[in-house]
Amino acid sequence: MQFRTRAIHVGQDPCPQTGAVVQPLHLASTFCQHEAGVWREFDYSRSGNPTRKALETTIANLEGGAGALAFASGMAAIHCVTAMLKSGDHVLAGSDIYGGAYRLFHKIMNRAGVTVTLADSTSVDAMAAAITPATKLLWVESPGNPLLSVCDYAALAKLAHSRGALLGCDNTFATPVLTRPLELGADIVMHSATKFIGGHSDVLGGLLAVREKPLLDELYFVQNATGAVMGPLESYLCSRGVKTLELRVREQCRTAQSLAEWLAGRPEVERVYYPGLDTHPGHAIAARQMDGAFGAMISFEVKGDFARAKKFCESTELFKLAVSLGAVESLIEQPASMSHASYDAADRKKHGIADGLIRLSVGLEALEDLRDDLEGAMSKSR
Repeated sequence: MQFRTRAIHVGQDPCPQTGAVVQPLHLASTFCQHEAGVWREFDYSRSGNPTRKALETTIANLEGGAGALAFASGMAAIHCVTAMLKSGDHVLAGSDIYGGAYRLFHKIMNRAGVTVTLADSTSVDAMAAAITPATKLLWVESPGNPLLSVCDYAALAKLAHSRGALLGCDNTFATPVLTRPLELGADIVMHSATKFIGGHSDVLGGLLAVREKPLLDELYFVQNATGAVMGPLESYLCSRGVKTLELRVREQCRTAQSLAEWLAGRPEVERVYYPGLDTHPGHAIAARQMDGAFGAMISFEVKGDFARAKKFCESTELFKLAVSLGAVESLIEQPASMSHASYDAADRKKHGIADGLIRLSVGLEALEDLRDDLEGAMSKSR
């Protein structure tokens, strides 16, 4: 079956009791057993819930993994991965990563004795040079957040495995519609389900899809022990969102490609970051690694300083000034003051997150209306 068919049907069988075509919302916190010490499939909702399992089944199928786990947030999902590590272990992360992941790696995991190094994930040589004998996890994003950098998942998987490490990928921007890192050799794929999976700015959640069952079992043990699971209502909303995921993402990509090309020709714009432009340094890898489109996220630098970028972000009408991304409505934000404010200022500068950088999440509005909105903001922020 094709992707969009599986997104609708896998894990979403009609209710066996009523025939309802939508999976029931199981709000129960606990489940009756036939006898003491002999459990049915479900016993307690932290350990497993039918509504959550339906979503996990769908995501595992779409990503091509041995299984999937659903969490209370994307950060809870990443934390589950890092919680497998031990004092003295090392994480090598890409330099173009979500600010919340940066904060977790540098300001929480260090308390457990886990060290973290950032390196340019677009360069396999740079990543290889930064690996140490203690490296247990490589963590990367493609496209990266917020600079839309592109890394070669297959090459990084080969590198990680040659050094006895795992490769974990944040696939939030690409979604399984465009990229399936497990098929390229990655061990773990993470999604902030809050974004494209949910798709409507009304759910908070995270997902892990895992290539091999032994690793899935270990992650499940950590999840069950720590308890940051996705609730039934959120699982239901994510399952609903997945059913239209491909249709939404491909339409958003079409609009984003047109907007990126338009922005690249504007005199007010210093630089556009979008893998779909042939001027992007990662365009060739993205064309090979992404399935026919380049995502709905665009970043660009306006000519001017922090204040001008701030004014630009505050001057749009259809693009709502907000963090998050991937929903039906378009969003705009300034990474230096919003999504990546948790980066140390020196690290923002070191890794190219300029004060004038603006990030767009392109929604489902008409292209012409979004283009007019950006043009109006350019006039107002001069």
